[in-house]
Amino acid sequence: MIPLLAITAFSGTGKTTLLKQLITIMKAQGIRPGLIKHAHHNMDIDIPGKDSYELRKAGADQVMVFNQQRWALMTETPQQQPDLQFLTSRMDLSSLDIILLEGFKHEPVAKIALWREGEREQALDQLLDEHVIAVASDRKISVNYPLLDLNNPQQIAGFIAQWLQKQIM
Repeated sequence: MIPLLAITAFSGTGKTTLLKQLITIMKAQGIRPGLIKHAHHNMDIDIPGKDSYELRKAGADQVMVFNQQRWALMTETPQQQPDLQFLTSRMDLSSLDIILLEGFKHEPVAKIALWREGEREQALDQLLDEHVIAVASDRKISVNYPLLDLNNPQQIAGFIAQWLQKQIM
């Protein structure tokens, strides 16, 4: 089973910004990350007017687009939201060392919780559960987890690399 690690926080905390930095650092370290992002709103990754968009809108439940550089599969899920196990099973695990998750606060997977100054301290408690392995913040706070500097992606990537090493042993 490939290790899963969620970066959890409330909207606007900087999950995507941090993940972009972490992925770049991890790739430079030879770690092959994949990513699953949970979007809470209706989303379209296809562009109106493109053939794949028009074919999906015409009623195709699944549309795959590919070229020499990449492929993408768009699947309609009107009846049920797919679970995390289903989503990870769709990834090519042979080419990954870890799957990073953006969001997934309520999933029973390892998590790093992000908390920024200005957010209600009580709100931090809503992110903490038995699966949290660290908290990343932009200020010193008192928590019973390793405290990482949210503005130091190198430090966070190092923590993840150490954690990942323990997972594969």
